[in-house]
Amino acid sequence: MSADQGKVMALDEAIRSYVKDGCHISIGGFTLSRNPMAAVYEIIRQKIRGLHCYAHSNGTGVDELVGGGCIAKLEIAYGGNAKSAPTCIRFKTAIQRGEIQFEDYTNYQMALRFHAGAMGVPFITTRSSFGTDIVNKWGFSKEMREKDPKIPDNKLVVLDNPFGNWGNASKVILIPAINPDVTIIHVQKADKFGTCRMMGLAYADVDQAKAARNVIVTCEELVGSEELRAEPEFNQIPFIHVSAVVPIPFGAYPTACYRYYDYDPQYLSQHSAFAKVDKLYREYLDKFIFGVKDHQGLLNLVGKVQLEKIKADPRTGYATGLDRK
Repeated sequence: MSADQGKVMALDEAIRSYVKDGCHISIGGFTLSRNPMAAVYEIIRQKIRGLHCYAHSNGTGVDELVGGGCIAKLEIAYGGNAKSAPTCIRFKTAIQRGEIQFEDYTNYQMALRFHAGAMGVPFITTRSSFGTDIVNKWGFSKEMREKDPKIPDNKLVVLDNPFGNWGNASKVILIPAINPDVTIIHVQKADKFGTCRMMGLAYADVDQAKAARNVIVTCEELVGSEELRAEPEFNQIPFIHVSAVVPIPFGAYPTACYRYYDYDPQYLSQHSAFAKVDKLYREYLDKFIFGVKDHQGLLNLVGKVQLEKIKADPRTGYATGLDRK
C-alpha cells in the first residue's frame, strides 16, 4: 500500500487481510439499509468459516453470512428484511436446526454494547430487558464461556443499584462491551485515508467502527479529502479508526444506500423464495455468489434496467416510484 493510495484496497484483498476463520466480526447497517453486501458476498466467496458475528438489527447481510455457512456464533437484536422476510429465513432456519449458536439482546442493549466498546470500558449499565426472558435465557452456556477467552463470562449481570434507589431504580443490568476483531461498514463517501461520511441515519455504525480493532469501509464514492474537510460537521468517522477503504458503487445492494439507491424489492422477494428451500438456496449461491467473480458480476446479472428502477430521487433520497410489492 503506497502513500499515494492511502488505505485504498481491492475488496478481495481487504477481506483476505482482515477477516480470518474464527474471528469476531461486526457488520453495520440496519435491516434494509446500508448492509455492507459486497463485503458479505466476498466473505462467502472466500469460504471463510467459524465467524463470531455481532450486529445491531441487520437483514440481508446476516442472513447471507449464515446461509453461506460463514457464521458459527451470532449476537444480535433482530434479523429481518421487512415485508420480504419479517424474520430472515436462513438465520431462522439455522437457529431452529441448531446449526449456529445464538444470543439475543434488545436493540438498545446492542447499541449500548457497541458504545461501551467504543468508550473502552468493559461493560455498561441499563434497565433495558427487565421483565423479559432476555435476562433469563442465555444462548451461550457457562461451559462454553469458560473455554473461550473472547466471550465474557456472563451474558449480563443483574446488580443492586450501588447508589441505593437513586434514579428510581433499585436494580440495574450490566451488559458487556463488544470489541470485534474487524467491523465492516458501507458509507456514501470516504477519502483515501478513511474519513467517512454517512448520509441519513447512521444506526450503530459509528460505535461499531470505534469499538473494533480493524475497520473495513466500503464506499459509494471515493472523494478528495478537501471535499470532506469543507463541511467536517457532516463526517462521522475519522481516518484513525479505518484500516482499509474499498470504493465499490452499489456496495450495499440489494439493501438501500440513502441518496444513491433504494433497496431492491424484486431481488429480496426472489431471495426469500430461494431461502425457504435448501436446494434452491444452494442454486442461488452457485449462481449469484460463487458463479460471479465479484460484486460487479452480481450487478451484471441483475441488469441495468433493474438498477435504474431503484435509483434514488435527488429530492427525497429514495426511489419514489418503486413498486415495493
